[in-house]
Amino acid sequence: MNIKFKINAKITSIQVVDLFKSSGINRPIDDEKRIQSMIDHANLIVTAWDGIQLVGIARSLTDYCYCCYLSDLAIKKEYQKSGIGKLLIEITQETIGEQTMLLLLSAEPALEYYPKIGFDKVENGFIIKRKA
Repeated sequence: MNIKFKINAKITSIQVVDLFKSSGINRPIDDEKRIQSMIDHANLIVTAWDGIQLVGIARSLTDYCYCCYLSDLAIKKEYQKSGIGKLLIEITQETIGEQTMLLLLSAEPALEYYPKIGFDKVENGFIIKRKA
C-alpha cells in the first residue's frame, strides 16, 4: 500500500460520497449538493490517496491560530486500522500549528478510538443540534 497525503487537493462530491458510504460515517450522502457545499466551505481538507482513489479524508474548519474543528474523519472500510486516520490527524495538526486547538465531535462507535491517538475527552462542551 503506497498512500499519498495531500492538503486541499481538488475533490468532488462523488468521491466524498463514495468514501463516506464505504467508511460507515453518518453523513447526508443522498444530498450531493450539501456534500459539495461541505467541501467548498471547509478551509482545510487533508486527503489520503491510493493511486487515484480517495481512501481517507480529514475535513476541518480553522482559523490556523487558535482553534480547528475537525468535522469529518473518514477512511474507506478496507483501509481502516492501517494508520491512515492517525496520519490524517497528524498532518492536520502540523498544518494548523501548535497554538491551535483541535476539537471534534465523535460518533458513538469511535469514542474509544480518539483517546488512543492523543485526544482528551472534554466535559465542558455544548451543542445546538442541526434540525436536518
